[in-house]
Amino acid sequence: MSQNEIEKKYLIQKLPEKLESYEKVRIEQGYLNTCSAPTLRVRKYNEKYILCYKFKQSTDLNVASISKEIELPITEEAYQHLKTKIDGRMIEKNRYLVPLENGLVAEIDIFDGFLKGLEVVEVEFESEEKANQFKAPEWFGKDVTFDVRYKNAQLCKISDVVEILENN
Repeated sequence: MSQNEIEKKYLIQKLPEKLESYEKVRIEQGYLNTCSAPTLRVRKYNEKYILCYKFKQSTDLNVASISKEIELPITEEAYQHLKTKIDGRMIEKNRYLVPLENGLVAEIDIFDGFLKGLEVVEVEFESEEKANQFKAPEWFGKDVTFDVRYKNAQLCKISDVVEILENN
């Protein structure tokens, strides 16, 4: 499936109450190409296995990250094989889907493993104009949409989450 992804990413100031009551997805992902564009990612999304080809697109307003994403289902066997070929380390996280106003959804990522302690939230939009109009809830923290340190393809290359958490 091919789609445009228009999103903003934030650190989390305070997690929403009763987080466990929201839909949760377990994600494991790795990157097969982190040195140049486009990005090639393999992901286990609960029990689905996906190969994703992702590349940045230009933006008029520069208020959101805009990418073209092409996702293809793959078998578990293909996933396990590709997993051995990744750059850096596998990223593991739980994603909570929290409804917001105007039909938007906050995707809260709480990382495990070598990224334990990192918590971010992303919101996807129909257009860059809608992203520009977005008012983040109080529990959102700093906007890190354009901070490359928080891109998953960069996170997989760090040795310790302290590298990220100390600089906020």
